[in-house]
Amino acid sequence: MPSALLIEDGTLLSTGGTASVRRGHSVLIEDGFITRVAPGAEFAGYKGRRLSAAGKLVVPGFVNGHTHLYSTFARGLSKARPSRDFMGVLRNLWWRLDSALTTEDCYQSALVALIDSVRHGTTTVIDHHASPGAVGGSLDAVARAVGESGLRACLCYEVSDRDGAKVAQAGLAENVHFIRRCQAHGGPNLRALFGLHASFTLSDRTLEDAAGLGHALEVGFHIHAAEAKADQQAARRRSRTGVIDRLTRFGVLGRRSIAAHCVHVSPREIASLAETGTAVVHNPQSNLNNAVGIARVVEMVRRGVLVGLGTDAMTANMLEEARAALWAQHHANANPSCGFGEVTGALFGGNARIAGRIFGLRVGEIRQGCAADLAIFDYDPPTPLTDGNALGHVLFGLSQAQVDTTIVGGRVLMERRQLKLDIDEARVIARARELARKLWQRM
Repeated sequence: MPSALLIEDGTLLSTGGTASVRRGHSVLIEDGFITRVAPGAEFAGYKGRRLSAAGKLVVPGFVNGHTHLYSTFARGLSKARPSRDFMGVLRNLWWRLDSALTTEDCYQSALVALIDSVRHGTTTVIDHHASPGAVGGSLDAVARAVGESGLRACLCYEVSDRDGAKVAQAGLAENVHFIRRCQAHGGPNLRALFGLHASFTLSDRTLEDAAGLGHALEVGFHIHAAEAKADQQAARRRSRTGVIDRLTRFGVLGRRSIAAHCVHVSPREIASLAETGTAVVHNPQSNLNNAVGIARVVEMVRRGVLVGLGTDAMTANMLEEARAALWAQHHANANPSCGFGEVTGALFGGNARIAGRIFGLRVGEIRQGCAADLAIFDYDPPTPLTDGNALGHVLFGLSQAQVDTTIVGGRVLMERRQLKLDIDEARVIARARELARKLWQRM
C-alpha cells in the first residue's frame, strides 16, 4: 500500500455533481484514499512526503469507459484494403488483426497503451479484448501489463461466433477463468466483466450460454450494441426484434452491464436502456471515423440513461475525446449551443458512476473518502477560473495542457512527466515495434 502523501498548494477542480474550484488547497492521501482536503496552511505540521502542485490544476483522474488495448499495433498499418462500410472495416482490418495476435502481442500492445494512458491522466480503463488465435491466457497477459502500469482496469474477452464454435467456447471459458481470478485475487485495481462482441456475431445458443455463466458469476456484460445499422438489421433478421430487445431478452443488459456505442437505437430502445439501468458508453471519434453515425447523447441523458465516454482505442486522451463528442453533438443536433452539459457530464459524472459500479469505489471527485486517483496538469489559466466556467476551461484550455503527474490509489505513476514505474519505456517501445512488424507480416 502506498505511504501517505500530501499534494500541496494546488488549485483543485472537483467535478462531482457540480464543478468546484478551490485555490491554495492541499490533499492528504492515506492508504490509497483522500482523507482530508483543506487550505494549505492547515498542513504546516505535516511530516510525510509532500508533492507541490503550486501553479498547477489538480483534477480527478479520467476513466476511459470503453477501449481496446490490443489495437495498439494497428497504428500506421497500411495493409488493410479500403472499406466502404463498417462491415468492411471489420473484415479488412480488425478481424484480420485480432486473429493474428499472439499472447505476447496482447501483453505488449496493452502495456504501450497503458503507459500512454498514464501520460494523459487516465487512471482507469475499461477494456474489451479479442485475440481469437490466442484466447486462453490472453486476459492474464493483459492483466500483467495492468499490474506493471499501476492503473485500474476492468477486462473482458469478447465472445463471438465469427471464428467458429471452438473459439466461441474458448472465449466463454476465458471470461469465466478471469472473472473467478478477479473475484478471488483482483485487489483494488483489477475487475472483470463478461465480454461479448456484438449481437450480430452471436447466435442464440452462445448468448444463452454466456448469459447463464455471467449470471451464475454475478457479473455484468460488456458488449458493442447498435454501433452500425448492420447490427440492427441482423437482429431483425434473426429474431424479428431490435438489438436492445434481443439483449434484454437474454438478460445481458442491466445495472452491471455496459452497452458500447448505441448509435442506432430507437426511442423505445433508449427507454429500455434507461429502465434496465444499462450504462451506455459513447465513442464519438471511432463512430465518426467509421462513418456509422452519431449517438443521440442529449436525448439519452434527458431520458435517464447513464451515459459515459470511451475512446474505442482511438486515443488515450479523454479530453480529446470529450472535445470530439461536443463537436459531434453540435453537428448532429444542428445547434452549436447544445450538448455541453451532457458531454462533460459523461466525461466526469457518467464515467465515475460506471467505474464506481465496477470497482465499488468513489472516484471522480476530490473529497474525503474518495479513491486517490488524480491528475495534475500544467495549467495556469489566462482568464478567470470559477465554479461557473471551470468545465469550459477543461474543454478549451486544460485539453491543450500537459499532464504533469498521475496518481492512482495514492501511488505516483508519473511525476513531473517522468514515469515512476519499474518499466523501461524505450525497451517496451522497441519490442512493440518488432512485434508489430511480425504481426503485419502475418496479416
